[in-house]
Amino acid sequence: MILEVRDLIVEYTTAGGRFRAVDGVSFSVAKGGSLAVVGESGCGKSTIARALVRLLTPTSGEVLLDGQDLARLNERRLRPIRSRIQMVFQDPYGSLDPRMTAADIVGEPLKLRGVRSRPERERAAAELLDRVGLPQSALRRRPAEFSGGQRQRIGIARALAGRPEVLVCDEATSALDVSVQAQVLKLLNELRQESGLTYVFISHNLGVVREISDEVLVMRAGRMVEHGPTETVLSAPKEPYTRALRAAALDPATMRGRKPRDVLAAAKGTVT
Repeated sequence: MILEVRDLIVEYTTAGGRFRAVDGVSFSVAKGGSLAVVGESGCGKSTIARALVRLLTPTSGEVLLDGQDLARLNERRLRPIRSRIQMVFQDPYGSLDPRMTAADIVGEPLKLRGVRSRPERERAAAELLDRVGLPQSALRRRPAEFSGGQRQRIGIARALAGRPEVLVCDEATSALDVSVQAQVLKLLNELRQESGLTYVFISHNLGVVREISDEVLVMRAGRMVEHGPTETVLSAPKEPYTRALRAAALDPATMRGRKPRDVLAAAKGTVT
């Protein structure tokens, strides 16, 4: 397994005391595999994503990347490993610096990797942008000049610049309309087939989950309630909560329908 998470706990300090956002979650992902983490808003799935890439430090538990525990490394020891596990963020508008060109955005991780020559970084950025389906003319343009789907492609190119083995996608398609979602999912699947990337995909959309993942982990209130092969969990869920999530997506075989978090309040009356 390239990625193993063992008994992960993440707590926040609030005005009312300590709040446990993630409570004892464990899972593993094989190299080249894809795991989706799903659940209603506030269930802890995005906190898991941030813990995996060490945007926050877990309270306890292990996050093992090829056997090395990222959870306990200090910043100096973590820095050379960060490129191996990268993140694509939810908001393609807010995750890119509006003052930078696409060449600079994608080139920044290359510079951190030691590519000091600006012409060399630009050549590599052009190759990465081409890989995600953007023309060379995109190099000199800034985020405001792109559509939402194009911005997300730039975000993916930026993540790929670090040559990651694991890509964590935190609601990476939720800000996009259905047709653009489909394009980005197709791109992610192609990249996985070409390079053997491993995905952890955070989503509330069961249609997206069906398209991108081999396995699915269902979260509720910080805890894991169900975990298994995607088709099994979505077609024949064992837990009432998972059945409520599936019912909230009008047709889980597509990317249409309301978000589960919008209708779970009504379903909770029947969930135990």
